Amino acid sequence: MASTGKTVLDRFRLDGKKAIVTGGGRGIGRGIVLALAEAGADVAIIYEKAKDRAEQVLAEVQAMGRTGSYVQQADVSVSTDVQRMAEEAERRFGEIDILINNAGIAHNAAAEDMTEVEWERMIRMNLTSVFLCCQAVGRRMIRQKRGVIVNVGSLSAKIVNFPQKQAHYNAAKAGVHLLTKCLAVEWAPHNIRVNVLVPGYIHTELVDPIIEKHGEMVKQHWIGPSVQNRFGTVEELGAATVYLASDASTFTTGEEMVVDGGYTLR
Repeated sequence: MASTGKTVLDRFRLDGKKAIVTGGGRGIGRGIVLALAEAGADVAIIYEKAKDRAEQVLAEVQAMGRTGSYVQQADVSVSTDVQRMAEEAERRFGEIDILINNAGIAHNAAAEDMTEVEWERMIRMNLTSVFLCCQAVGRRMIRQKRGVIVNVGSLSAKIVNFPQKQAHYNAAKAGVHLLTKCLAVEWAPHNIRVNVLVPGYIHTELVDPIIEKHGEMVKQHWIGPSVQNRFGTVEELGAATVYLASDASTFTTGEEMVVDGGYTLR
């Protein structure tokens, strides 16, 4: 790729870019939305149920001057909702430059007790949904001959978490990682890059009740194994996402960007 003449910091800018972030109303999704907006992108904030939270994030984004941003309801595990989501983004934005697949669920169950319904719901919400969104938006990126997709995976695709039992979650996230690599290969001829962001244990509002109830477990098994001996932050994930979404990473595709404080090093 020929030099663009941009400075290093310029290459991280997303001015004029149009992004979709699923599950953008809280937690990691909110952090990613705000990071993309701060870097200059307009963002479609996709939520399933918590409209009030999504609208709060939208207000924060619009305060940065990203007036083209909006919120949209969609259950990304349902193909008709995903198609509607992509059509609305294309109508509003013209083209879709960036897709961040963040939406998902968590659930613990011992494998011997897990129901078929629990297994299938996890696979649908955490893996099938990613495929549906990649497919719907990817078709549009193929037509426009460019695009960037970042799938939010997990260190649970690389290790077996302890003490929580979550074989269905781990299997779904492992599927996201390999799906990412497959799409990176298939869509490289169309100038589409596909990478996976791999968070470790990140502090969000959803973690606070667990800390309060199981503080010693969290300290021993979630924080202790990290060589940095702490939770990660949504801001740290947002910064990594900006890298993957921007021209700073034009020679990076099919990769797993691990942001886990060194948890998987030992």
